[in-house]
Amino acid sequence: MQQFAKEQEIQRIVASITEAISEQKIPPGTRLIESQLIIHLHANRNHIRAALQRLAMKHLVTIKNNVGARISQPSFEEAKEIFAARLIIERGIIETLINKLTKMDVALLKKQLQKEKITVRSNNRADNIRESGNFHLLLAKLCDNLVIEELLKDLIARSSLIISLYQQQDNAQCDCNEHDQIIQHIEFKRTNDAIDCMAKHLQHLQLRQNMDLWEDTPVNLQHIFGSTQNN
Repeated sequence: MQQFAKEQEIQRIVASITEAISEQKIPPGTRLIESQLIIHLHANRNHIRAALQRLAMKHLVTIKNNVGARISQPSFEEAKEIFAARLIIERGIIETLINKLTKMDVALLKKQLQKEKITVRSNNRADNIRESGNFHLLLAKLCDNLVIEELLKDLIARSSLIISLYQQQDNAQCDCNEHDQIIQHIEFKRTNDAIDCMAKHLQHLQLRQNMDLWEDTPVNLQHIFGSTQNN
């Protein structure tokens, strides 16, 4: 029971910081001072440290010796490289999937698309980003290659951070429309069209990032986390 309570508490802290990033409440490069997080998140030091380690594994936080933890700060070049790497991997995923495609695969993709559309209607930014990433992860999962799935999962985590931090306006409906087009091309085994559509989709994601979005943005952790309560 004690271990379960500890895990719940760590997950609560991770969720609070992740939500703050997704909702653009906390700028990239912000130093996460343990003593302040303890106060504003109503948590103890051990739980805060465990949560920061988990966030570092997701590339949401960067931890350095003698410096501490900061919200990760991807550069424009890093963002460009991440989306380029995604295209290389997702091109192969589409080719592989189309060669082994089943009706069940198509049904699962369409089901995921419906989940995305629900989050668009709910207007929850964090959910939109998550479900959009889940669409791409599902494509990889349907290929039955765990190595490819893990590689893409890492890249999606990093690109989701970039989207959370630097995308000035939500265009979730556009993402859904592009995902819908990709599914249609895959369903009818139009490999080149599906790859071209994926390339344009990833390019659109990259071009919508505003790397100057956070210029001169003040940070107030009490304001960001002040309403968080310990359950």
